Amino acid sequence: MHNKTSGHLSTDPVWPLPRWSDKLSEAEIRMKAQKYKFWNYAYEFEGGLSLATEANGWRGGRAPQIPLKRFRHMMPWLLAANGGDLSGKRVLDIACNSGFWSFQCALLGAREVVGFDARADLIEQAGFIKKITGIENVHFKTLDFWEMASERLGGIFDIVLNLGILYHLPKPLHALELTQAMVRKHILLDTALVPSTETILRLRWEKPSNIRMAATEGITVTPSQRSLEMMFEHLEFSKWTKIPIRLPDIHSGYLAGRRAVWLLTV
Repeated sequence: MHNKTSGHLSTDPVWPLPRWSDKLSEAEIRMKAQKYKFWNYAYEFEGGLSLATEANGWRGGRAPQIPLKRFRHMMPWLLAANGGDLSGKRVLDIACNSGFWSFQCALLGAREVVGFDARADLIEQAGFIKKITGIENVHFKTLDFWEMASERLGGIFDIVLNLGILYHLPKPLHALELTQAMVRKHILLDTALVPSTETILRLRWEKPSNIRMAATEGITVTPSQRSLEMMFEHLEFSKWTKIPIRLPDIHSGYLAGRRAVWLLTV
C-alpha cells in the first residue's frame, strides 16, 4: 500500500556538533584531520571549530549546508513516525561514511547507533569525529554491504538508514531485501533515480575512484521510481511514503526527479 502523508513537519539537526574539549586540542584536531585526503562531510563543532574547508579534499571544501538541507528534508518524517524523537531506538546506519547521520541519530535520542562502511579509512574518520564529540552510544565497524547480517551487528534494529548507497550496488532488489531483514519497523531510503515514468533499471560501470563512488569496481544499478516501488510491493512492505519536496533550495537532484527519499514500514 502506498501511503501519502501531508502536513508541515519541521525539525532541525543538532548543529554544530558538541565538542569534548578535554580530549583533543584544536591544533591536534586540525593536524589529524589533514591525515585524510578526502572528506565527504564537513563538520562544525561548538566553540567555533570548523573542518568545513580545511580538511576537505574537493576544491574549496564542501560546506555542511548540503547534508543539513537533506536532514531538514527527510528526518522530520522519520521522527514524526517515531513519536517525535528516537528515544530508546536502536539505529543502523548503512554505508555510514564518516558518521554524519549516525551522530545526528545519537543526539536525537537513540539508545544505540551502529554505523558500518566498506572503507576502513572512513571508519577511521568516524572514530575521529566520535573522539572529538565524546558521543559514547555510537559504534562503527568496517563491513562490506553484502556481509551485513544481524549476527555481525548485534541483532535487529528499530530503524535502518539506507542513504546514498543503493545506486552504488549491482542488485537493488537483493539489497533492499537484506536491508529489510535488519529492521523491526522503519527504513529511511535515499537514492538516486532514473527520471522516467517507466520501469527502468539503468546499468553503469563504476570504479572506486573516490569515496563517493562504489567501494569495488563493477556494475551498479539505478532504478526509476516505478521500478523501485515495484520492488517495495514485491518485498511486501506494509506501506511506503515518498517524502515530498518542501524546501525550494534542496539539492537540484531532488527537484529534478533524479533523487528521492522514502520512509518504508516493514
